[in-house]
Amino acid sequence: MTGLRWGILATGGIAHAFTSDLRTAGLDVQAVGSRRPEAAAAFAQQFEIPRAHGSYEQLATDPDIDIVYVATPHPMHAEDALLCLEHGKHVLVEKSFTVNEREAQAVRDAAAARGLLAMEAMWTRYLPHMRRIRELISHGTLGEVRTVFADHTQKITADPAHRLNALELGGGALLDLGIYPVSFVWDILGAPTQISAQARLGETGADTEVATLFTHAAGAVSTSISSSRAAGPNTAHIVGTEARIDIDRVWYTATDFRVTAPDGRVIEEYTSQIEGRGMQYQALEAERIIADARRDSDILPIDETVAIMGTLDEIRRQIGVRYSADSAD
Repeated sequence: MTGLRWGILATGGIAHAFTSDLRTAGLDVQAVGSRRPEAAAAFAQQFEIPRAHGSYEQLATDPDIDIVYVATPHPMHAEDALLCLEHGKHVLVEKSFTVNEREAQAVRDAAAARGLLAMEAMWTRYLPHMRRIRELISHGTLGEVRTVFADHTQKITADPAHRLNALELGGGALLDLGIYPVSFVWDILGAPTQISAQARLGETGADTEVATLFTHAAGAVSTSISSSRAAGPNTAHIVGTEARIDIDRVWYTATDFRVTAPDGRVIEEYTSQIEGRGMQYQALEAERIIADARRDSDILPIDETVAIMGTLDEIRRQIGVRYSADSAD
């Protein structure tokens, strides 16, 4: 199957950004669903989408949809993904994939049982500059990678009612922002063998700053900082014995990087040139996977997504942040 028919579940800011990039790439968006019919209608009109559904159930049962992008807040991801899978739809689920590892396992297992694709929408991994970085590392340009650093720090809001600060909505810097550098160090160095985390909690008990220190295989180390109350450089660095990569701000978006030898000689300068924001690359990858009769991503396998949620669970355990969904664990 090629030329998948996309459905968009929810109509918030991230759904707007994603759908705009789908249009940029010429992909087929056939329907949108919202719990508010007027929101679905407005979204459909803005993006010239043929059908607007006034509930998620109507979208999930739409026979003319092949794959659904799940763009609700974190605590609803598992429920909404499972709804779509139950009705035979592939799913691309916004990050963080779920609230915890247990929920991620449930979505993974439901997709496997039905022969469907369940893929995390960690769009950074699919950007062209990240693909080139993985090539350089695999070719040995950096030698042995010893250290990785990344931050995702923004000054967003201190409003206790905002989604980012509301524990009942999976609030906190870690799941919203920290997921980017945590997934990045997983991508470069693999699973951490030791995890250490510190955090500052806000008035609601949600984390506003989180710092991590991981040890990985062969002793490599990584550090990350995430914050929702202060804007930092938002750069990333991969340091090897033969060279290092410095990724410009904002590193998790389409951007440039340099490869520099220990003596300061620039080995390669990469300039990113894409259309739109770049969220279409994950959608194009999902279409390729399904067209090839596969059901998993080589770039971010579903088992890795589940394991990353386990890493986030351990970080939250160490910093003392729990959600209502954790009570079943």
